[in-house]
Amino acid sequence: MTYELLPATLADLSQLGAMEKACFPLDAWPLIEQIAALTFPATVRIKAVSAGRMVGFIGGDIRRSRRTGWITTLAVLPEYRRRGIGEALLTACEQSLKMPLVRLSVRRTNLEAQLLYLKNGYHKVETWRRYYEGGEDAIVMEKEMPEFKP
Repeated sequence: MTYELLPATLADLSQLGAMEKACFPLDAWPLIEQIAALTFPATVRIKAVSAGRMVGFIGGDIRRSRRTGWITTLAVLPEYRRRGIGEALLTACEQSLKMPLVRLSVRRTNLEAQLLYLKNGYHKVETWRRYYEGGEDAIVMEKEMPEFKP
């Protein structure tokens, strides 16, 4: 299976909505947040496309005042997981953010995602209690990006 990473645009809204529902059934972004992710300035948005279909998506916010990038979402359709797509999206987003520190949050029970982040240099820094829908905690993880330090 081949795929390519491309900038995501507002034209991807319907595919992003379907991906959110498939990947995050409890906390899929509402339409307004999907639109924001695809249009706001200082936002990184990258999609993975295979055979003309969006199979993965990552979004990131640049917070210059804090010199931090935030991975706001990383999704890969279930049938396309474990093929390197999530890791490729993560690396591309980190490089596009160009911030010395990158942070993200992940459900405490999403061990597969946590392993991906640990493998790619992230470590746990805090827990946000009852952050997600249904009351589940968020694990906040971060990674230093020395190539982007001043």
